[in-house]
Amino acid sequence: VQLQASGGGLVQAGGSLRLSCTISGRTSSGYAVGWFRQVPGKERDFVASVRMTGGSTSYTDSVKGRFSISRDNAKNTVYLQMNNLKLEDTAVYYCGAGLILTNNPNVYDYWGQGTQVTVSS
Repeated sequence: VQLQASGGGLVQAGGSLRLSCTISGRTSSGYAVGWFRQVPGKERDFVASVRMTGGSTSYTDSVKGRFSISRDNAKNTVYLQMNNLKLEDTAVYYCGAGLILTNNPNVYDYWGQGTQVTVSS
């Protein structure tokens, strides 16, 4: 299973970005896909997750109401729509895939390469 994350970039505070995570190598059904973010010197933090079958979602509190995770099973792709971005959202964003819908990064089996999101004032 390979994951390809894309869509990061530089955006002003209050702006929006949409990240994509495309899964290849096998069908994504049955997997949970999570978005995590990491800044230098800190652990990888949970942002949001979605189960590819059924669409159950979960968010960390700091992004509720601003971020939205969705999936397109036909395209084996998960999206993270990020609105009203804040300076503290600046990080490298990673997508991971695993069999359990969880906010624990250690449970995810596969990871994409990460995409940089930088929010400026």
